[in-house]
Amino acid sequence: MSKARIAVAGAGIAGLAAALLLKRCGHAVTIFERFEKPAPLGSGLIIQPTGQMVLGELGLLDEAEGLSSRLTAIRGHDAITGRPVLDVSYASLGGGGYGLGIGRGVLFGVLFDATRRAGIEVVTDTRVDAVRQVLANSYRLVSRGKTIGIDFDLVIDATGTGSQLRRQFFPRHEPRPNAYGALWTSLDFHEDGFDLGALAQRYDKASVMIGVLPTGRDHKGGPQRAAFFWSQKPGGYDALRGGGLQAWKDRVAAYWPQTTCYLDQIRDWDQLTLARYGHHTLPEPFAPGLAFIGDAAHSTSPQLGQGANMALLDALALDRALAQYANIDQALSEYGRMRRLHVRLFQFLSATLTPFYQSDSAVFPFVRDRLAAVAARVPPGPKLLAGMVAGTLGWPDHWMNVSSDRVTSAA
Repeated sequence: MSKARIAVAGAGIAGLAAALLLKRCGHAVTIFERFEKPAPLGSGLIIQPTGQMVLGELGLLDEAEGLSSRLTAIRGHDAITGRPVLDVSYASLGGGGYGLGIGRGVLFGVLFDATRRAGIEVVTDTRVDAVRQVLANSYRLVSRGKTIGIDFDLVIDATGTGSQLRRQFFPRHEPRPNAYGALWTSLDFHEDGFDLGALAQRYDKASVMIGVLPTGRDHKGGPQRAAFFWSQKPGGYDALRGGGLQAWKDRVAAYWPQTTCYLDQIRDWDQLTLARYGHHTLPEPFAPGLAFIGDAAHSTSPQLGQGANMALLDALALDRALAQYANIDQALSEYGRMRRLHVRLFQFLSATLTPFYQSDSAVFPFVRDRLAAVAARVPPGPKLLAGMVAGTLGWPDHWMNVSSDRVTSAA
């Protein structure tokens, strides 16, 4: 495609990655952000081998990895009996793959700094509410009822689960709220009883889940950090707070005494952020002159840790499609085709597996504790589990035309 005028709505991980990729291809890109100062939301995440490949394409992988914790395993135990419930090793994939635990703010900073170096314009305090077609292949943004007087050939919606553009074009596809969310916070990492190379979790059936995710450093030379999380129903959050911070900390410590070193760092409820999750998948991630990427196109629970990685893959797929077709409508159709199988596979897996880890069911965790232990030991279980975690299960590398020795297909 020749040089196009592209608007990116949303300066999150998906939007920044898309802007960088498209700017590199010579397109005129402008980012619109609803906040006065772009900032990340959330605590920590895992950059899987799939996401690492995209950061490598952007030339940002070394910078991100230098601030991350290299993860080789994900482990979960029953909080009452101590019995292993989940044991996933990246080594089961072969090829030396691993995950990168990183603070969401750190990853945001790496991408945002790169957009500034690339000279990409970021227009702040501009909430994109709608898109208006003004000519056959020309579109304008609507913000707070006013039309922005700039014509674009393509608009990319990276505004997340609350997307107003999705509501404009797909009004019946609102995310279905999950029963459970999570309380998150970022704290200093402690090695006593914890492995810097593993995400550790404790469960009591499926109604209680506690986790410690090493997330590297906030800046070079800084202390090692960790994301600490507690599974929580949003509807019960006020009651939890009403019972007092110390009562909640005592409950957590009773399940997992080693977390006292983290709980001692939490001195106020304001240190904790309640994350709410919902599940939805658009029938197609595009509309005339408009591409949906990241949570605007598909959102789910974080059980498989794929959110940021799927967003990065969306950005790269869209970039590849636009490079392949001169016609935007054709490019958008190709973008949808590229991502269809992989997105729907992981949306299905996440929706299926979430009740086994976050629900009030007694049956699901009973089944989980027995099947997961077997799957972790008996082939091809270890490779399949690692493929689900790494995001490489069903990996569509045939259309990427990208070589990476860090991505190994588990298909």
